[in-house]
Amino acid sequence: MRRSLFPLPVTRRASQAALAAILILTPHATAQSATTVRLGFFPNLTHAPALIGLERGTFQKALGNVKLDPKQFVSGTTLTEAFAAGQIDIAYVGPGPAISAAARGMPVQFLAGASEAGAVLVARKDSGITSYKDLAGKTVAVPSLGNTQDISLRHILKEQGLKSKSDGGDVTIVPIPPADTLAAFAGKRADATLVPEPWGAVLEAQGNKVIGSEKTVWRDGKYPTTIVIVNAKFADANPTLVAAFLKAHTEAVAYLTKNPAAAQTAVNSQLEKLTGDKIDLRVLQRAFARTRFTTALDLDALKEYAALNVEAGYARSAPDLAPFIRK
Repeated sequence: MRRSLFPLPVTRRASQAALAAILILTPHATAQSATTVRLGFFPNLTHAPALIGLERGTFQKALGNVKLDPKQFVSGTTLTEAFAAGQIDIAYVGPGPAISAAARGMPVQFLAGASEAGAVLVARKDSGITSYKDLAGKTVAVPSLGNTQDISLRHILKEQGLKSKSDGGDVTIVPIPPADTLAAFAGKRADATLVPEPWGAVLEAQGNKVIGSEKTVWRDGKYPTTIVIVNAKFADANPTLVAAFLKAHTEAVAYLTKNPAAAQTAVNSQLEKLTGDKIDLRVLQRAFARTRFTTALDLDALKEYAALNVEAGYARSAPDLAPFIRK
């Protein structure tokens, strides 16, 4: 008989998210006086504090002689797999994987907020989609199954009386990395996408239509899109390093909010290094206007998101998140 990975019965999607949760929480293999801080992040505007910290050297300066080892990922799924392999200490990630971990009572810790909103629902220009209702019978891309945009999309469908195919409806949800949605639209492999910036603005600049702004996706735009998490064992073993990183993160967020023009140039430079593509500054400015940067963790919003996680079938219950916030 095949043995389950999970001690409690879980739903089909919950099992996928639970695996991601386990991956996040694998103890750090060398949780004693680390000589390297391994940082995970995505090449998205919603991860701009990471991009600024790398472009300006803010993180390395704060860590002193301890080496910063940044690692780029395209989705929360691949990032959490790296956690499972003990390859990441601190990460910028959507709240979905972090809350899934908390839901299973595991010691992931939330360090800070990073960005809010910054995700839009874009329809391919020849798809015939002009409203949420028109998503019926269509294929909609999200960065990965179980991530922040996937859970938000399933809530939008529910509010419209629609369901995904996996829930018995007629909307097909497919995982496509944000930067690849341009090719997916060109090849008509997706009719729409709920995607983080700047890729929404880039798609819009190509003539595609935004049918859901960052404010209509959920909670009038006052929702966390990216937070900073840490492996709890690493944090306990290296409190000084974690504090130094958090200080550098705070400086990066301040730079984004106080120097928007310079920050846009720096973010564009880092995105070009990571993806090979330089974004038109006017397009990037539009994406910036839809995204807010903050260090604050909005616990109420996280609680509501945890409830959406349950609604989407990725968790059986919403945990008490307060104990997971690192003081």
